[in-house]
Amino acid sequence: MIKLGGIRWSVHPLFVLVMLASIVTGYFVELLTLFAIVLVHELGHVITAKGFGWRVREVKLLPFGGVAEVEEGSGVPAKEEALVAIAGPLQNVWMAGIAWLFGVLGIWSHEWAAYIWQANVMIGLFNLLPILPLDGGKLLQAALSRMLPFYGALVWGSRISMLFSVLMLLYAIVPAMIDRNAVHIHMNLFAVGLFLLLTNWTAYRNIPFLFLRFLTNRALSASRSIARGVWAVPIIVPKGYTILNALQLFKRDSYHLIVIMEDKGDIVGVLPEQQLVNGFLADGRADRAVLELFM
Repeated sequence: MIKLGGIRWSVHPLFVLVMLASIVTGYFVELLTLFAIVLVHELGHVITAKGFGWRVREVKLLPFGGVAEVEEGSGVPAKEEALVAIAGPLQNVWMAGIAWLFGVLGIWSHEWAAYIWQANVMIGLFNLLPILPLDGGKLLQAALSRMLPFYGALVWGSRISMLFSVLMLLYAIVPAMIDRNAVHIHMNLFAVGLFLLLTNWTAYRNIPFLFLRFLTNRALSASRSIARGVWAVPIIVPKGYTILNALQLFKRDSYHLIVIMEDKGDIVGVLPEQQLVNGFLADGRADRAVLELFM
């Protein structure tokens, strides 16, 4: 692990295994090239994130990209997250273009130029798969959070990611099961698919903690919304509605007013979202009725 620009850079154990395998098989130069491509890909994310004022704490490099840990977590706007996510594959676009041009001009050999641009295309497209923590998964998460409450976006983002991880595993092993003489199991793809499946299964089980992190960052995002003078989005709930159920209706880029109504449609009261969040964080009792915050 090294620290550059205030960011801790480390290599994930999965990448270390790939490195060891490349030494055994004699493809170490190709692996170093792959490492450089992944590094530039990840620098695209980091530079864009820094441009938005994000505080990047650590970047872990993987064979297909990297995972950046930021202090803001889920408190950043969905639009910013989408732009940071797409910044990585865009690096692969220009690197592939330069490699192709160098091959055409004869600056690089045809074989080497083909390897570079094909590696960039492979990494760029692979990262656009709708699986967290890949860039495509982050784009999916950002899109879901624009359509669904944030809690629902967490749930469905993890479910979709697990589904595509399973499809990746099947793609790696099913051909070998159909024709054992002609096709071998794609071990690299199988290892990556298994890693992604386990990562998303862990994330799925930890959704309550991820949601709690979202709520703890909510005060800052709420103050930013108020400072901009944005419209408040009302959340209408019956008086017996629990605090947790109301919190799970929060949308990522919206500021909310919680409107409590009687069964006949009369308004009992209106709560700003900070009061609901603070009421929950104060004692952690999420099963209380929202109406109790008035008492």
